[in-house]
Amino acid sequence: MKQSKNMLRADAVSVSLIGLEAHLVRVGATITRAPDAFEIVGLSEARQKETCIRVFAALQQLNVDLHRHGVSVRVAPEEAARSGMYDVPMALTVLAALGQISTASLKDTVVLGELSFGGAIRPVRGVLPSLRGAIAHGITRAIVPKANAREAASVPGIRVLVTDQLVELVRHMREGAPLESAGESPPFPIVPPVAAPDLADLRGMHAARRALEIAAAGGHHLLLMGPPGSGKTMLARRMPGILPSLSFDEALEVTSVYSVAGLLMPDVGFVGTRPFRAPHHTVSGAGLVGGGEPVRPGEVSLAHHGVLFLDELLEFRSSVLETLRQPLAEGCITLVRGRTRTTFPAQALIVAAINACPCGLTGYYARRCVCSPERLRAYRARLSDLLFERFDVQVALPLVDVAALQSRATDEPSCEVQKRVMAARAAQEERARTGATAPANAQLSPQQIEQVATPDAAGARVLAQAVERLGFSAAAYSRVLRVARTIADLDGCDGVRAPHIAEAVHAVLLTPRGTEATPPA
Repeated sequence: MKQSKNMLRADAVSVSLIGLEAHLVRVGATITRAPDAFEIVGLSEARQKETCIRVFAALQQLNVDLHRHGVSVRVAPEEAARSGMYDVPMALTVLAALGQISTASLKDTVVLGELSFGGAIRPVRGVLPSLRGAIAHGITRAIVPKANAREAASVPGIRVLVTDQLVELVRHMREGAPLESAGESPPFPIVPPVAAPDLADLRGMHAARRALEIAAAGGHHLLLMGPPGSGKTMLARRMPGILPSLSFDEALEVTSVYSVAGLLMPDVGFVGTRPFRAPHHTVSGAGLVGGGEPVRPGEVSLAHHGVLFLDELLEFRSSVLETLRQPLAEGCITLVRGRTRTTFPAQALIVAAINACPCGLTGYYARRCVCSPERLRAYRARLSDLLFERFDVQVALPLVDVAALQSRATDEPSCEVQKRVMAARAAQEERARTGATAPANAQLSPQQIEQVATPDAAGARVLAQAVERLGFSAAAYSRVLRVARTIADLDGCDGVRAPHIAEAVHAVLLTPRGTEATPPA
């Protein structure tokens, strides 16, 4: 604490998040012998007024007399301080400046929390990424709201104390009264995985199940086309069940996103399973990719390391769909608000479902499509070619066969498919460890494709014939080789062979732009 005859000062440390990036923030209080005044500098005008009222009311509950003092609280740097809640560190710096608690008790300690008018300490968003950032800046101790204890316990390397009352915290600072510890992180996974829908529940649909497996094994985005009732949604909801389990580092990333979004369950405090998000087609661009003030992650980031299911894809507004181009290409989304750039991770596997036509009757044998050619072209033009080509695996679904539904035969369960997917992913990760390729086949660059997905002589002939007959674009050519590499990984093959190329051509080119279900004669 620095002080002069007419001025007293004290400082505390808190954390501000810009996206998931943590920045240390200094909260300083200056007390002068002046007429009644309480001001906060460094926050937006609307937040300054609200924060002043909360902090002043909470201090009154401690019988702190501020009527003969001029109190000025500053949060710096202002650029970083715009997104954060600093009520508790503000109250502590005022008390330290008044000499009611020791400034030494605030040293090397990050303080987080929002205050109620009665002095209760409320939970805040982003505790997990805030604490990880504090550790990176050399902070050894933190004080967080008690409701955030489970989340804080998952962060190793820092001593975390929790409380839900300002008076209890002040007693700790003043008298050394013990505070409850957040505890240590329990063994991972923190919660048992929730049972996901199983592929064994589906009858028939062998081509669609295979497409799901290929997409999961290589991290390829998947497009499902078929009439209503053909099982598109049921297939999509079974994708998380065949993906590999989250690693601890992946779980930390997912939990950080959910923490910033304010979606963590207080009694769990950790996301241990791959997320599945299915926004409605009326979602706004900000809802899909993020936005607001302060900036919050959107659905594509909430699906990070999981599945983003876009049902009725062509019913989404074109402007909203175009916002997906960056996360599809780069695995992250960058939002610019004024002078602030916020980046959220967005490595989601996207599964999209569409009808073959606006009326949805294409594929029904009893009824024919009534869409005019003009209406059909306008419907399909809603999805730009650039987005369309991001779906490496595409499958057209017919209506489910009645005989398959009535059969008592049991199809392969998700756990068996997951074993093959994990083996294929392990092969890709082994190649990535050499630095030659990307961690997943869906991310292979053209140069990497040449290194690991060049087909043998028979495969090259099959590919040449397909190019000649079907008129591949350069993008489709690369997609075929990426998917063929994944099929080879599922087969446990080091090289790409003719059967892999043939199956990849079928998986890549069975598209709504070139294929329509035709009723039988």
